[in-house]
Amino acid sequence: MIGLERKVYHMAKIKVGVAGYGTIGQRLADGVAMQGDMELVGIADLAPTLSIRALRENDMIGANNVKYNLYLVDGADRDAFAKYDIPVAGTFEELCRSVDIMLDSSPGGVGAKNKELYEKVGVKAIFQGGEKNSVADVFFHGYANYEKGLGQNYLKLTSCNTTGLIRAVDCLDRVIGIEKVAITIIRRVADPGDYHRGLTNALQIDKAPSHQAVDLMTIMPHVEATGILVHTPVTHGHIITVLATAKDGKKITREMALEAFRKHPRIRTVTIDEGFKGNASLFKYARDLGNRRGDMYEIGLWEDSIVESGNDIMFAINIPQESVTIPETIDAIRASMKMQLTREEGTAKTNEYLKIGRFKKL
Repeated sequence: MIGLERKVYHMAKIKVGVAGYGTIGQRLADGVAMQGDMELVGIADLAPTLSIRALRENDMIGANNVKYNLYLVDGADRDAFAKYDIPVAGTFEELCRSVDIMLDSSPGGVGAKNKELYEKVGVKAIFQGGEKNSVADVFFHGYANYEKGLGQNYLKLTSCNTTGLIRAVDCLDRVIGIEKVAITIIRRVADPGDYHRGLTNALQIDKAPSHQAVDLMTIMPHVEATGILVHTPVTHGHIITVLATAKDGKKITREMALEAFRKHPRIRTVTIDEGFKGNASLFKYARDLGNRRGDMYEIGLWEDSIVESGNDIMFAINIPQESVTIPETIDAIRASMKMQLTREEGTAKTNEYLKIGRFKKL
């Protein structure tokens, strides 16, 4: 049985490991390295990928000038790493035994297998959206159900689309009270640099309802949701349109919605007239800000898209798929380790270290 009986962590830094140094794992490692109350013990992977080779070329130094120690999972070829003079600190099991909690960003299905090791050594773990919900004790979102994650051994994050969608819906729900939503997701086909989806010139529609609508109802069971998803041959971000209905037939005005969105730290309200014409504009803006890898932790929400439809409200958001789940994963560490006991305290501390919401004060 996993003990980890320390009640609330105030003094010692929480020791964190990351399994899988891919698109999400890189950003999780950076996110942990930026937390003043956490220590990144190491990262684990199978092969000397371009990401790891680039890290080696940077002398294994990542975010916040933190040195990243590399551990190898079972089946890894040490000689392949030696070929590129990549230092190895130890085995995956040694990493797991050295931390308080693991962040598992392995390919879908691998995390469930890794869980066997986590249980064996008695370490907590947080899984990303690619795993089945059954891998965890709680399907988690930092704003919508933080308290349900308190002290739990295994948490699973929602997907990138679901994470951003829930931020926006939860934002309105806490201010106005939402009964149901209908969503359309215009989904990027692959991450930048991926080739496995091929070169396409087509849009592809999935059967309704989309899993994001179903997942939203799992996290927020009081909201009825349905949705359609369309795959598009682009890489920089998804766009989601949302039609929201308030409880008890209450009218949601544009002013009410805009006021709520503008106050949320992880929602960046933008306009077309400012130059934010689409997903690529937000990606370029993040690069111009000097954000590492062009990442943006906030979802973008177009003020121009907020329109009233009878008593309902409609709006559109941009999901930076490579980075949007990072803050909620850090929230999950805080909840699982009982570092902060409320959503307000936990999310605020994550925001502080990741410097989220600074633009709200400009």
